Amino acid sequence: MKTKLIFAAVIATSFLVSCASNETRPTAPTTSTPSTSTGTPSRPTTSTPAPAPVSKPLWGQYYTVKKSEGLYRIAVNYGLQLRDLAAWNNLYEPYNLTPGQRLRLFPQTGGPAAGSQFATPVVNTGAPASSGFTWAWPVKGNIVGWFQPGEPTKQGISIAGKVGDPIKSAADGVVVYSGNGLVGYGELVIVKHNEQWLSAYGHNRKRLVKEGDRVTRGQQIAEMGTSSGVPQLHFEIRYNGKPVDPRAYLPQ
Repeated sequence: MKTKLIFAAVIATSFLVSCASNETRPTAPTTSTPSTSTGTPSRPTTSTPAPAPVSKPLWGQYYTVKKSEGLYRIAVNYGLQLRDLAAWNNLYEPYNLTPGQRLRLFPQTGGPAAGSQFATPVVNTGAPASSGFTWAWPVKGNIVGWFQPGEPTKQGISIAGKVGDPIKSAADGVVVYSGNGLVGYGELVIVKHNEQWLSAYGHNRKRLVKEGDRVTRGQQIAEMGTSSGVPQLHFEIRYNGKPVDPRAYLPQ
């Protein structure tokens, strides 16, 4: 038992802190008091109203509307202004949506320049082309956070969904960590698939497996929770301890 606990601790501590919130916060407007010189009456100054907040486009990303979803909730989940999301999709009040409708999360014109921080990252795994076994998506949903090599807070992908959605093991393996002791991951499950490959599932509402449990591909291991108030799963794949882009291994 002691050896097992030490092994699990080593596996867990190999993970870096990630999943930091990308949520931007509005900056409070500043005001200044006009100076006056002795004997000269100050002239009243007029202030120009600050421009309305503009959404940060999620270039190249789309969202498929689910049953009973409203445009406002979708905008909030993705950190967008309602009016921007409506304009990008030529929608007008009362913003009626249809299940299966595909929404653009970026404007149709004015795309990002080459090298822009908004450009969709290129898959660059730094790992073998094949892991030797079949992977499955841990949950159905849209990717809202992308893997970026060398970025300590973007060591995997974030997949949106609803609180309580079933989180499933992406491949057969053994649970080597189930807990909440790693800062930045919330309720976390780590599955070891073989000597080289691990997968991690963070920000769960509830963990359904314990260390030492054997799991199969597609078996539910947790329930989706939230990160920064948004329902989502943080999912990582690691090869020999190093993070790789999950999109290179998950079925397209």
